[in-house]
Amino acid sequence: MDKSPDAFRTISEVAEDLDLPQHVLRFWETRFTHIKPLKRGGGRRYYRPDDVDLLKGIRHLLYGEGYTIRGVQRILKEEGVRFVQAVGRGEESVAAPRSEPKDVFAEADEEFLAPENSEPVIAASESLLSDDTLRKLRGALDELVECDRVLRSLKAPTETLPSE
Repeated sequence: MDKSPDAFRTISEVAEDLDLPQHVLRFWETRFTHIKPLKRGGGRRYYRPDDVDLLKGIRHLLYGEGYTIRGVQRILKEEGVRFVQAVGRGEESVAAPRSEPKDVFAEADEEFLAPENSEPVIAASESLLSDDTLRKLRGALDELVECDRVLRSLKAPTETLPSE
C-alpha cells in the first residue's frame, strides 16, 4: 500500500525514492543544515514531505546539474530553501554552475608544458633511467602536452545554434 503524499517517510524509503544510499542522506544532514528530519526513539529519522522535496532538489543540483556541495550551499543561502524544494519538485530550473572548473594548467610553468624549448633538468648521462625509458617518458610528455592543447581548444567558446 502506497503512503499518502503528506505522510512522513523513513530514511530507507527516502533513500530508495532518491536512489541513494542511506549514509549519503546522513552525510548531507551534516553539510546542509536545512535538512532536519524528525528523530524518534532510537534515533529513527522521519522525513516530512518538504524534507523530501529539499533532498530531491539537492540531489538534482549535485548529480543532475554538476554543482558542488559548496555551490548548493550557496544556492540555499542566496535563493532559499523554497527554491531548492521547487527544483526538487521540477517547478524551477537552474543554470549550470557559475564558476568554471579550475584550469589546472593556468599557473603551470610554460617551459614545462613546452619541453622542446627547454633544456633537460638532468642530463641523460646523469640519469638513473635508460635511454629507452627517457625516450618513452619524453614521448608520453609530448602526448600530454598535445592533450592539453586539444582540451584548451575545446574549451574555447563556440557559437550556439538557434534551437528549432
